[in-house]
Amino acid sequence: MSVPTAAADQTICAPLPVLGADVTVPLVTGGDVTYAALDYAASSPALQRVWDDVAAYAPYYGSVHRGAGYLSQLSTDLFETSRATVAEFLGCRAEDQVVFTRSTTDSLNLLAAALPAGCQVFVFETEHHASLLPWRDARVTYLDAPRTPDQAVATLEKALAARDPHGPALVCVTGASNVTGELWPVRELAAAAHAHGARIVLDAAQLAPHHPVDIAELDVDWVAFSGHKLYAPFGSGVLAGRADWLVDAEPYLAGGGASRKVARRADGGVDVEWHTTAARHEAGSPNVIGVYSIAAACKALTEAGFDRLVDREQQLVTRVREGLADVPEVKVLSLFGDDAPRVGVLSFVVEGWNSSHFAAALSAEYGIGVRDGLFCAHPLVRTLLGSEPQDPGECGAPDAAPGERSLNAIRVSFGAGTPDEHIERFLGAVRELVGEGARWTYRTEEGRCVPDRGAAQV
Repeated sequence: MSVPTAAADQTICAPLPVLGADVTVPLVTGGDVTYAALDYAASSPALQRVWDDVAAYAPYYGSVHRGAGYLSQLSTDLFETSRATVAEFLGCRAEDQVVFTRSTTDSLNLLAAALPAGCQVFVFETEHHASLLPWRDARVTYLDAPRTPDQAVATLEKALAARDPHGPALVCVTGASNVTGELWPVRELAAAAHAHGARIVLDAAQLAPHHPVDIAELDVDWVAFSGHKLYAPFGSGVLAGRADWLVDAEPYLAGGGASRKVARRADGGVDVEWHTTAARHEAGSPNVIGVYSIAAACKALTEAGFDRLVDREQQLVTRVREGLADVPEVKVLSLFGDDAPRVGVLSFVVEGWNSSHFAAALSAEYGIGVRDGLFCAHPLVRTLLGSEPQDPGECGAPDAAPGERSLNAIRVSFGAGTPDEHIERFLGAVRELVGEGARWTYRTEEGRCVPDRGAAQV
């Protein structure tokens, strides 16, 4: 059974076609401009190819694992074929399971709920909150931010050497920072974990959209990522890897789909036999469209030539780094040094500017969408800035005095769908704002920094 899909042999442009590429937005200074989406680290735009595949499937939508009808059977086949597509995309081992979730956060919370009793968890303070916070019921060791990849490995080895060697242990590490974009030494950290009898889960939310991820090659035990960062629509995620802890754990959610057999006992109670497959942690009617969109994105990136996409993105990274380096007032944030390899994610501060004001000016005056604040990685941003962060909503706070360090940061992020023109517009806007200042005043409105249309232009 099959549904129509976009032609696999279509000409793949660089950049890849994405939804919203022709959307125009109004400028506070007058007129409209094509929107420059440079906030891929939060959510990337959906690939046009993915949207076309989902639209082609939509008329055939049916319940999954539930019905004897043709559309239900077709949807079930599509759902399970998507699982196989994701497994291939991630280089899963034969015995690995691919569990579909709502997001990276959901995936890591699922794994946290499946930890064996007494499990020790080791996590760097540099993690996104999705991988920093789920381990509340475990014994957690938080590791200080390393300043080099070698120091990261040495810090982990020292912590693991001091642990209880007889109990289970898990290391959680990001593949690419959502703040700095820097690549972490995943293979070396996995080797250190396994040498000390621990397992490792890779938060690939920022790595998978920008770089091939191979579970077997990296020798990690699990990988988690989200569809909405991988050029697919919202609402679905993946936890892929070893099955044993997942099979031994109680289902993440109890309900239909997770249960294989349910029977009443003579005493009035209920006996449940749970599935031992990925279905054990996929209770309820699954998000088949979300799952299919992830698989469609995996196929689209593979067919476009992922290595070629990586090469092009690295050209954009180099252009942004060189362009920002030409503005003395701009400081790019980094753990491992300015020349550290990174994906298309960079955060920076601007001397004399409140970060929320700067980001709002980029949007209102240039039609450029970036993010400002703490990026759901508060300890890391605090370490990088060397100060206590302000409330991310305080865009109305006075601008930093000349030479004073900003209390938040600005993040620009991009990927396979980013045109060169958007990068050049961003760099030109940074130069103009730093050199001439904003042309409008800004204020806080419902937690957002917006143009103060009642005030005179600056």
